[in-house]
Formats: sequence, structure tokens, C-alpha cells
Amino acid sequence: SASPRSLAKMAAPLVPLVLLLVLGRPALSGAQATEGAAAAPHRRFEYKYSFKGPHLVQADGAVPFWVHTGNAIPSADQIRITTSLKSQKGSVWTKNKSVFEYWEVEVTFRVTGRGRIGADGLAIWFTEEQGLEGPVFGAADKWNGVGIFFDSFDNDGKKNNPGVIVVGNNGKLLYDHQNDGSTQALASCQRDFRNKPYPVRVKITYYQKTLTVLINNGFTPDKEDYEFCAKVEDMVLPSQGYFGISAATGGLADDHDVLSFLTFQLTEPGKEAPTPDAEIPQKDKEKYQEEFEHFQQELDKKKEEFQREHPDVQGQPGKAPCASFLAADDVFETVSDRELRQIFEGQNRIHLEIKQLNRQLDMILDEQRKYVSAVTEEIAKRGAGFPGQQGQVSQQEIETVVKTQEEVIRQVKEIRSSVTDALRSISGAQHPGSAGVYETTQHFNDIKEHLHVVKRDIEHLVQRNTPSSEKQKCPELPPFPSCLSTMHFFIFVAVQTVLFIGYVMYR
Repeated sequence: SASPRSLAKMAAPLVPLVLLLVLGRPALSGAQATEGAAAAPHRRFEYKYSFKGPHLVQADGAVPFWVHTGNAIPSADQIRITTSLKSQKGSVWTKNKSVFEYWEVEVTFRVTGRGRIGADGLAIWFTEEQGLEGPVFGAADKWNGVGIFFDSFDNDGKKNNPGVIVVGNNGKLLYDHQNDGSTQALASCQRDFRNKPYPVRVKITYYQKTLTVLINNGFTPDKEDYEFCAKVEDMVLPSQGYFGISAATGGLADDHDVLSFLTFQLTEPGKEAPTPDAEIPQKDKEKYQEEFEHFQQELDKKKEEFQREHPDVQGQPGKAPCASFLAADDVFETVSDRELRQIFEGQNRIHLEIKQLNRQLDMILDEQRKYVSAVTEEIAKRGAGFPGQQGQVSQQEIETVVKTQEEVIRQVKEIRSSVTDALRSISGAQHPGSAGVYETTQHFNDIKEHLHVVKRDIEHLVQRNTPSSEKQKCPELPPFPSCLSTMHFFIFVAVQTVLFIGYVMYR
């Protein structure tokens, strides 16, 4: 998004060009989408390198195909990598190495804490060896592979956290904690992922030696609403490795919860994707088939017992006692749940409107740069061709710019009024105890403040471009009158002295 000062310097309404750009963009996007779909890789889900609730853990507390270490606590719906206590470390890693060259992972997590600042952060790994424990966000240093770090604490004091940092390593480098890895970062972006109303989603793709990181900011429940964060080209990773996710806390603390970790194998369009049966040994297939038959027999027995105990509900599973309670829970909601849902839906709509305004402002800025450069070249040409009329042409151009700036001020006022109305409406529906509402209100207050800055800068630009003869001068203040003359002052002092002496003599 553009800064307010760049908007003040460049802004002017170019409605025809903007409309032409907007109308022409869908055709270009459609062509790009068609080309991207034609070259899209084959995508296959890999269950041995994934986990997702519900029923995430087994009876012994282990996660199938994964190993957890440190302070990690698996539960039925998620894995809490670290709790909101000081000096905690935890991680989860796949038990087996990946056997595919290109991959894509989708990770859903929450980072929540009571403080305004959290620490230390969370990391997603693909390394040649498991980094079960260590000083880098709860995992081992000197890894061979790549780590995507969600750093929530500002160690270097540059105020660029929370942020997302991509750091590669060949097994020999030590992570630079003091500078938050900025000296070793291959790519990065600044995103706030703490205390969001919805879980934050990250999509990491490694395909044809290019690593791409997309992130969902947690303000919307839309699972496909991703924003571009970082991209690293010509990146060579180990052909086989372990997937992992780790977290750590320091003097400050957050809860780091991972809801799901989904891994997909990517195969180039020209190559044939391997069949699932080709990777399962015959012994494992026989074992799985035997277990399936055993569970099927147990299920049949349970069904027969239930039918004997409840003959009145045969053929009507929807009228079972448990089903009635489940249906009631799905239909009804509490007052607090309804208020929270309405607040989040309103915030989601406002977020989408702000994103649309941001895109429109970006388009206006792009056209403004072209417009300013074209006007500058035209003025230079006219000034070179007609030296005697150079001053006249410049005056006309200045008047045109002043009129356009006034129109921009009017449009900015309309935008500010619409945002103010939206803030007033959403503040009336907010619940006092709802989490995340304060940060959203603060976010829109910041937007309102930026709009004030834009208005002030544009007015300053209009005054600067107005001819000097039209500028109004402030009236000079009249001389400040003297309240007491010198003679009256001395008389007053003399009288006070006589009274004081008389009073002393009387005492």
C-alpha cells in the first residue's frame, strides 16, 4: 500500500484511464489464469506427512506418523507447541523422510497472548535431518534446508516485527538472533499474526526450485484469501527431508497452537504421478487389510447390539438420543456466540472494502505517475518550442493542477466519511469482552488518522501551487496595551512603603 505522502504528491482524478484499466484487467487476469491452469502441477495429498483434527491423537497420546518433543502437548483438535509460560520450547516432526522432490504445505495456527508484545515465535521447517531441540525457535541450529520463521519479538529494535522471514542454511551457518535473521534472510515480509479472530493460514510451495510463501492474515474465515508474502527463486533444497514445526518463548510468552499441517506432493504436468499402491509394500497392505476387516467386524457387532437395545429407532438413525442433542447444538447458538459472529462478519466486510479501496488507490497512483510524467514532458516541449509563452503555459498547467487537487480533496473527504460511518456502525455492535475487537478498532483509527494526514498534505500542496497574489496573509496583531504607567507604579510603591513603615511602628 502507498504511503500518505506519496499519495499527496501523486494523487489526481483520472477517471477515464482508471475505468479503462479496470475494464481491461479481467481479460488479462483470465488469460493469466488460463495459462497458469495449463501449467499447474499435479497435486496429491500425503497423509503420512500431515495431521489435522478432530481425533488427532491416539490413545497413548502420540500423533500418527509424527513425533513431538519438548513442551509440545498434542490434543484431539490441535497441538500446542508451547504454552504461554516463560522459557518454553517444543516441536513436532515427521517420522519419515519425504520421497518427493516438489511439495506444498498448508499450515493453520494460532499465536495468542495477553501482552501487547509476544515472544519468541514459531517456525516451519523442511530439513535433511530432524532438529528436535535447539536454540532456533525451539529447533536445532546449523540445519540443512529452509526455515520459515514467524518472529514476534523485535530483537534488533528496528520495529519490523511481527514478521515472516525465510532463511536457508547449508548446515554450517549459525542463526543471527541479535538481528532477527535479517542478515541471512532470503526474503521477508512484515505481517501481524498475533491475536487474530480467525486462525492464520500459511501456504508454502516449493516447485521447480522456487519457494513461495502466501499468508492469510486471520481477519476472514475464507480459506483461499491468501496474500503474497515472499518468494525465493533458484533455491536448491535436499531431495529428501523432514517436515517440522517448532516454537519457543523467552521473557515474554504466547500460546503457539497448530491446528493442521497438510502436505501435498507436486508433480510436473509432463510427468506421470506415482500411484498410491506403488509406495505401499505388500506386507503393509496385508496388515492394513487385516485391520480393516477386524474393525468392520467390530462395527457390525456394535450395530447388532444397538438394534437389539433400541428396536423402536431401527431405520431412523436421526431419532437416536445422541443425534437429537447434536442437532440441537448445530441449530441453536448462545447470545455471546451470535454477537461474536456478527462482529466478525462485520469486520470481514469492512476488511474486504478496505482491500478494494487499497487496490483502487494503487491503480490511481500508477496512472498518476504516467500522467505527471506526460504533463512534465509536454510542458518541457512547449517551453522549448515557444520561449515567449513559457510562463503563460506554466500558469495554465498550474491552474489545472490546482483544480484537480481540489477534486482529490473532495474524494478523500468522501472516503474519510465512509470509513467513519463504518467505524461508528461496527463500534455499536462490538461486545465488551470479545477478543480481537480492540485491535480491529485501533486498525481503523490508524486508517482514519492516515486520511487526515493525506488531507493535510494535499491542502498544503494546493496552497503551494496557488499563485502568490491569491494567498491570504494573516492580519497583524495590534500592539499590546500597557496596563500600568511608570509614574503610577512609583506612586503605588511609595504608598505601600509608607503603609508598611507605619504598620511596623504601630506594632
